[in-house]
Amino acid sequence: MEPYHKGSRAVQDRVGVRALADHVGKSIGPGIRPVAAAFLELQPMLVVGAADATGQVWASLLTGAPGFVRATGPNQVSVAGGPRPDDPLAAALGTPDTPVGTIALDPRTRRRMRLGGRARPTERGLAIEAEQVFSNCPKYLQKRESYEFVPRPDVTAPRRSAGLSPAQQDFIRASDTFFLATAAEGHTDASHRGGNPGFVQVTSPYELMWQDYQGNSMFRTLGNLEADPRAGLLLLDWTTGTTLQLTGTARTEYTDEQRTTRFTLTEAVHTESASPLRWSTPEYSPANPPLA
Repeated sequence: MEPYHKGSRAVQDRVGVRALADHVGKSIGPGIRPVAAAFLELQPMLVVGAADATGQVWASLLTGAPGFVRATGPNQVSVAGGPRPDDPLAAALGTPDTPVGTIALDPRTRRRMRLGGRARPTERGLAIEAEQVFSNCPKYLQKRESYEFVPRPDVTAPRRSAGLSPAQQDFIRASDTFFLATAAEGHTDASHRGGNPGFVQVTSPYELMWQDYQGNSMFRTLGNLEADPRAGLLLLDWTTGTTLQLTGTARTEYTDEQRTTRFTLTEAVHTESASPLRWSTPEYSPANPPLA
């Protein structure tokens, strides 16, 4: 399978990195290698991106004891459990043949693995048939040495809104990491963005923006946005488990000096203590650019 679609190719050509993208694209394939399978089984969380019944794209957090995500074959992953019943993707992940993008990120080792494919519900949770699997470099990953499970976190009902409250805006400004789901041409991708707190700017209750830092030159996320502006963001309070899920549209502006992505909000879902994981304080990545 060709690792890139027209949107990614258009961005690669605009930035002048097609040859480099062809080189790194050789690492993309449908197979889950033994080292990748071993990595998955150590993870207590998995981020999944997909579209809901209305076509809006969301990113959701799945958690469990290590082993809840595991490779059950060279091209298949099993996930025990699934999203909360009131999660925006609960219905979509209960439907067969749903295009999904996933990212497993380990703050302890600054490693991450991305897998895209098709999901179907099972008696235990989900099965994902892998179509594209690859790992990323540790750039912009904040290191968190350890975590603990809160057995019964005091989860509240999600709060939905069409705009961001002042407290939610502060939540975003304090974040050093978010996850980004995009979709185009029948495929969905989930990726990570990281930086020093403040790297995501809130320009209004309905708009965010961030600089696109130098990465692996694949431009899968920006390529998706080139073809389809739908996007879903997941922000996480690593110490309390609170999540903020945003859906809307995004566009990227290109200049000779930088790339800036602007996100326009359609809906926000705020859930206190949604995750049972409580992570230690971060050590910021040395690759994070200083903020102006």
